Amino acid sequence: MRAIFGLVFMLGLTLAGAAVYMAKSYIGQQADAVEFQTEVLRRTGGFVEVLVVTTQKKYGQTLSQNEVRPILWPKNAVPQGAFTDKAALFPQNTTAPRYITRDMEPFEPILAVKVTTPGKQAGLNGDIETGQRAFALQVAVSDYLQTGDHVDLYWTSRQGGSGESLTRLIETRLNVINVDRNPQNVISDGSITSRSVTVAVTPEQVGRLAQAQATGSLVVSLVGIDDETDTGNIKIDNRQLLGIAESIPTPIAETAPAPQVCTVRSRRGTEVVVIPIPCTE
Repeated sequence: MRAIFGLVFMLGLTLAGAAVYMAKSYIGQQADAVEFQTEVLRRTGGFVEVLVVTTQKKYGQTLSQNEVRPILWPKNAVPQGAFTDKAALFPQNTTAPRYITRDMEPFEPILAVKVTTPGKQAGLNGDIETGQRAFALQVAVSDYLQTGDHVDLYWTSRQGGSGESLTRLIETRLNVINVDRNPQNVISDGSITSRSVTVAVTPEQVGRLAQAQATGSLVVSLVGIDDETDTGNIKIDNRQLLGIAESIPTPIAETAPAPQVCTVRSRRGTEVVVIPIPCTE
C-alpha cells in the first residue's frame, strides 16, 4: 500500500513539474512574441494596406479592378504615390479606364506615376497639352536622355558658297516626350548616336524645326532640373570657334584732286602751239 502511495506521489510530482515547465516555456514564448512584435512595430511603424497588381502589366494596357488586390506594407516604407484606397484608384464617379505607363511585375505596388489619370491615354496624346503638337527630330544625342527631360536645340549649317559653317541656338527647354533608343542598350554609357527624339511644341515651332531639319544638322543639350538660366542669342561660326580676329581693311588716304587745266591749240605755220586758257564751267 505504501509502495502504491509512493508511486502515485512520484507520478504527481512528475506531472506537476512537467506542467510548470510547459507553463514557463509557454510564458517565455509569449514574451518573445510580444518582444518581436514590439520590435517590428518600432522598425516599421506598423502596417498599412497598399494596392498591388496581381498580374504582369505592360505599357499601354488597361488596369481593371480584378487585377488589383491589397497587401500589408510597412508604414515607413510606403512608396511615394502608392494607392492605399481602392476608391481613389477607381473613382465611382467615372468609368473611364486607367492605362499603364510603365511595365509592372506581379505584386508590385501601383504608383501614380505608373498609371494615367482616368480616361487619359498612355501614348503621346496623353503627354501633349492643348495647343501643342508632337514633333520628331533626328538629332545627335547621348543615350542618357530620358522622357521628361528638357533640352536646348542647336542648328548647324554651311553658309552660301564660302564653305564656312554656322551654329546657332534656335530653341530652349524643349520638353522631351519620347526617345527612340536601342532596347539592347539597357545601361546608359553616355555614347552619342543619331536617333529620333519627340518633343512637345507649338505649331509655329513645328514650322521652325521642320525648316531647321531640312537645311542643317541638329544636336540637343540636356538642361538641368529647374535651370531657368537665360542663354541669350548664341551664334558661333568658324572664326569665333578658332579665335580668328576679323581683319579690318586699311583705309586709303584720300588725295586732293589735281587742278583742272584747260588749253587750246593754235597753229602757227607748220607748228601747233598749246596755249593755256582759264577754264569755264
